[in-house]
Amino acid sequence: MKNIITQKWLISKIDKSNLVIFDVRAKLDDINYGYSEYRNGHIKKAQFISMEKILTGSLSTHGGRHPLPIMEDFIQDMRKFGVNDNSIIVIYDDGDLSMASRMWWLLRYAGKDNIYILKGGIRDWIYNNLETTCEKFIPEELGSLSLKINDSMVVDVDYIKKNINNEDIAIIDSRIYERYAGIVEPIDKIPGHIPGAINYPWLDVINDGKLLSAFELKGYYKHLEDYQELIVYCGSGITGTVNILFMEEIGLKPKLYVGGYSDWISYKENYIEKL
Repeated sequence: MKNIITQKWLISKIDKSNLVIFDVRAKLDDINYGYSEYRNGHIKKAQFISMEKILTGSLSTHGGRHPLPIMEDFIQDMRKFGVNDNSIIVIYDDGDLSMASRMWWLLRYAGKDNIYILKGGIRDWIYNNLETTCEKFIPEELGSLSLKINDSMVVDVDYIKKNINNEDIAIIDSRIYERYAGIVEPIDKIPGHIPGAINYPWLDVINDGKLLSAFELKGYYKHLEDYQELIVYCGSGITGTVNILFMEEIGLKPKLYVGGYSDWISYKENYIEKL
């Protein structure tokens, strides 16, 4: 896979001076989880990135539960972590790819290349008895880091409203079926989904911790090839990036509705659909 690397790959390159490793472990219901786990042990050279402080912007009435950070601030944060225009970046989480995919997508949105996600995350790394450390890595600030935002990767609520009945555009809900159908809603105030959206749960591309093959991914996403444009959303712009990661693996070019369902329901006039 072009965006996902193996443990063997990382081990062979871990001492390269331009390799930057990020630990983005997080639980959305436990703000202290990620850093606590990082302190208990992490991959050599890895630096902890907070989902809430670095990868999420300030909350407001609209924009969803995890709006994008101010991108100029994000780039300055990355420079402090030792990232420059020549860096190779490896990201890992607990292994389900959801947090790692958010950062992968955000760096891509900022115009960066050479960004990879570690297959299996820290879970498989530890399972295979590979080296971890509790030592905090302190990088040097090296060179310059440019910002080239790719606006073609995102859409907003107005774009969704304008195209909600466009038969050439697929609006894809990445949440589990029960939330999509409006049967349960553990987080947002109103259950349901954006009208006309089709359900492709992000967890379906990870089968018991094993990633679907390229052949299996083509089968899973086959019906999306009939559309001229693909728009992915989830609850707040995190797990939807897993779908985007795997869609891109097979040549699809989806866009992200960053605010997702939590942004959609923040507008009282927006209709909600249930099954």
